[in-house]
Amino acid sequence: MKKIILMGAVGCGKTTLCQALQGEELKYQKTQAVSFMPEMIDTPGEFILHRQYYNALNVTAADARIIGLVQSVLEQEQIFSPGFGAIFPKKIIGIITKTDLAKEPKEIEWVKKQLINAGATEIFEVSSYNQQGVAELAAYLEDLEEE
Repeated sequence: MKKIILMGAVGCGKTTLCQALQGEELKYQKTQAVSFMPEMIDTPGEFILHRQYYNALNVTAADARIIGLVQSVLEQEQIFSPGFGAIFPKKIIGIITKTDLAKEPKEIEWVKKQLINAGATEIFEVSSYNQQGVAELAAYLEDLEEE
């Protein structure tokens, strides 16, 4: 699996997604600092919510091969500015989390549009709790190994 850095707001499911991708038990854990794992980098949500941390994201992303913009289906507001991904000279994917909590398909579609506007070229819909889409995302990251 190629190293991915996950960026998103507080509570969007970045840490839980890391746990799901690694086959770990899912347990809530607030990320207080950047967490480096062999195949993933988990960032605190405050890094997205406060622009003064964008430089920290840019520096930390140097160790990753792919940028994962993460937004929960419950976040029906703009999290990433349009074109946000342009600051990273890497492949950018969008990951919609908590899809099992969507009340209507249009909630997922709205988040999808936001992630595309931010610069994501591919979108993955996942639910860490019921494992929907987790295997597909893991396979995608594995396939990048061969490129």
